[in-house]
Amino acid sequence: MTRLSSTATSGNSPSRSSLTLAPWFFLAPAIVIFSLYVMYPILQSVWLSFFEWDGLGEKVWVGFDNYVELFDSDTFYTSLFNNFLWMVLFMLAPPIGLLIALFLNQKVAGVRLIKALFFFPFVISQVVVGLVFAWFYDPSFGLLTQIMVGMGFDPVSILADEDLVTYGIIAAGLWPQVAYCMILYLTGLNNLDPEQLEAARLDGARSWKMMWYVVVPQLKPATFIAVVVTVIGALRSFDLVATMTAGGPWGSSTVLAYMMYEESIFNYRMGYGAAVAVVLFLIMDIYIAYFLWRMLKGER
Repeated sequence: MTRLSSTATSGNSPSRSSLTLAPWFFLAPAIVIFSLYVMYPILQSVWLSFFEWDGLGEKVWVGFDNYVELFDSDTFYTSLFNNFLWMVLFMLAPPIGLLIALFLNQKVAGVRLIKALFFFPFVISQVVVGLVFAWFYDPSFGLLTQIMVGMGFDPVSILADEDLVTYGIIAAGLWPQVAYCMILYLTGLNNLDPEQLEAARLDGARSWKMMWYVVVPQLKPATFIAVVVTVIGALRSFDLVATMTAGGPWGSSTVLAYMMYEESIFNYRMGYGAAVAVVLFLIMDIYIAYFLWRMLKGER
């Protein structure tokens, strides 16, 4: 009887091969879609970067000429430096988002309305954000001009100043990015371990000690996501540059993504634009790989 029951049980249980293939069966649609709409365009862009092509005529193989020209271009280094500025200054978004989240995590009257106001920049289009800040910076009727004149200063045309334009656009980009980080930290604050907080209070931890040694370590996953998404957003910045300045004045505010767009669409140099895209992809890829390595190392 025991042999019969064990045989019946083994007959009804799934085989090892079916258990191995089951996850791949469910992953297959996602793998196909990812390969078709992500991996194939990436490989196609890499291949296209070795050609000279206007988008309509015959493709002409030029090898690494597009990359040689790219690394000899002043516009490329201006774009690369601007992307670096975006990445460094965008790092203000996580700490500012954390401070706002700590403020909004209080139980006070009207906090829901205040949360909605802080959340608002995240849900509107980047193009709308660019238009709003372009009006804000306008030297004729902009709010910034009115404030400066009211304080006795001369108005400054930020978007027409080669030294200030990139900082003005980054300030516009920080507005929705801070809102995104705030949302991440609000979620993290709602999931704090109450037992750790209570134990810290019993040990006499207050204010900054509670914040630094108890709250911040528990917000590490939210911080990781905030930093990764913020840096990726800085590297792929395009909408605000296109909306507010179109890379001007004199190309001083251009970034790699806008350079790729301008070379491909306006100058009809698809191969050269693809070379810019490949360089930008490699920069983002190296950064993401480094952060994944750090994350896996921390978990081990």
